Amino acid sequence: MSDTGLIRIALAQINPTVGDLSKNADLISKYAFDAANAGAVVVVYPEMILTGYPVEDLANRASFRAASIAAVEKLAVRINSEGNGDLTLLVGYLGQSEGGRPQNCVAVIYRGEIMATYIKHHLPNYGVFDEYRNFAPGNHSLVIRVCGVDIGIAICEDIWQAGGPVAELAKRNIGLLLVPNGSPFELNKDDARLALVQARSLEIGAPLAYVNMTGGQDDLVFDGDTIITSQTGQIIARAPQFEDGLMVIDLDVKLASSDPDLIISNPPILKYQKIKAGVARRLGDLEQIWQGLVIGLRDYVEKNNFKSVILGVSGGIDSAVVAALAADAIGASRVHGVAMPSKFSSEHSLADAKELAINIGLNYRIIEIAPMVANFIENLHLAGVAEENLQARVRGVTLMGLSNQEGHLVLATGNKSELAVGYSTLYGDAVGGFAPIKDLYKTQVWQLAKWRNELAILQGQTPPIPVNSINKEPSAELRPDQKDSDSLPDYKVLDQILEIYIDQDGGKPAALAAGFDAALVDKVVGLVDRAEYKRRQYPPGTKISNRAFGKDRRLPITSHWNES
Repeated sequence: MSDTGLIRIALAQINPTVGDLSKNADLISKYAFDAANAGAVVVVYPEMILTGYPVEDLANRASFRAASIAAVEKLAVRINSEGNGDLTLLVGYLGQSEGGRPQNCVAVIYRGEIMATYIKHHLPNYGVFDEYRNFAPGNHSLVIRVCGVDIGIAICEDIWQAGGPVAELAKRNIGLLLVPNGSPFELNKDDARLALVQARSLEIGAPLAYVNMTGGQDDLVFDGDTIITSQTGQIIARAPQFEDGLMVIDLDVKLASSDPDLIISNPPILKYQKIKAGVARRLGDLEQIWQGLVIGLRDYVEKNNFKSVILGVSGGIDSAVVAALAADAIGASRVHGVAMPSKFSSEHSLADAKELAINIGLNYRIIEIAPMVANFIENLHLAGVAEENLQARVRGVTLMGLSNQEGHLVLATGNKSELAVGYSTLYGDAVGGFAPIKDLYKTQVWQLAKWRNELAILQGQTPPIPVNSINKEPSAELRPDQKDSDSLPDYKVLDQILEIYIDQDGGKPAALAAGFDAALVDKVVGLVDRAEYKRRQYPPGTKISNRAFGKDRRLPITSHWNES
């Protein structure tokens, strides 16, 4: 037998639903059938595919752990009974230690049985991850022999950290490393993943297959981007971003020369007419963001069983972008836009809102809020800022009332710049069940609007977003001739300071070192710090940056710290 040969593997880049063990098992079964039909001998699924990911504190429920363990055992029998038992499956699930602690596991399934279990070693405890809180770590590497190839297994963070299972596997002379992942999307993270996978391939001296999930889960979205690299770190194959599918490929690997923990099948390496998977086109930055936001919104709507969405359409850029995202996510017929003019609303606001509705084809209606506002003022004697905020709150009540009556999910339309400095009204424009652009700075909202219109033109379609909504100066229109610039710096300047202070955690000194005026920095930082209580009450929304509000950035509401 030669020292090398071909092994055909399948990587299932798919979208689970947290907690839906039955539906996820059906998904696993479908892709096992496809993999077997394609002649694969191993199929690898994403991290915790059977339970969905992340399960967060569901991991602490004994009933959920028991259900997950029972489901993976039932799945093993099912795959065999369906005629695909000769396929070796790597299936992620929620297990538990002998002491009853939750564990992030991969089951090795073959001929109706769970032959071995690998337990994730490195438990991330940063950003959106709380795995150290939820899981007990494993402490042993695992090598299985399939068709004469010694295959190592690691889970996601295990390859991000030096040492641990990868260092052990490098010493065990494996022929292939398979890595299931649940790696959320962030802009430019695909480059970091590739560099990491290439480095680990070189470290172990063998090909590495990295499979990631797709789809949205609350405020996270997963972009797939499954990667295979050679023992020299070269890209062999790469799956499309944000698309479900099965990658089947033949890999040149070295044959068994280590001491495996388990021999599953050990015939001579199979010979094939070699299948070569391609390297999918990389999406541009704006296309990645748009796709991530669309899928994040789509899955939040679909997985939570909402039939439709509703939002206020003001004629401004934010609501226009949210409406366009919603139409791309679930179809224009399921999107309801409501214009809610007050006595301060301009003619162009209504005209732009109507044009948006026509361009997209969404459901559109106008509800005058002036009589409702007048009634509140008469009874509560409000004036000044209280009167301005009242208009936003009447709009919020209107949308929530329609939501209750008609069953829509209300979409909040605030952006990251506004959330950062508190430029929103609690129980007004901040109402809603989901906030699609809450992790987009205002300047990014403009960039996306222009990109989406350009895409429509290239595809021979009507650009969805009115040009006037893009070009006009932003205004909340809560008082005569109001402009955002009355209260805030120019967004191009504001967003640069916010990126330093929020995304980079740079603090005042870093903003000053970048050349910004000290008084301006003090004002912006003060606004950000005072608005924490508002952000805590804002709806969830898709994360696209490495420092989204919520789990990524956790600060006390009550704090007297004032950085000099």
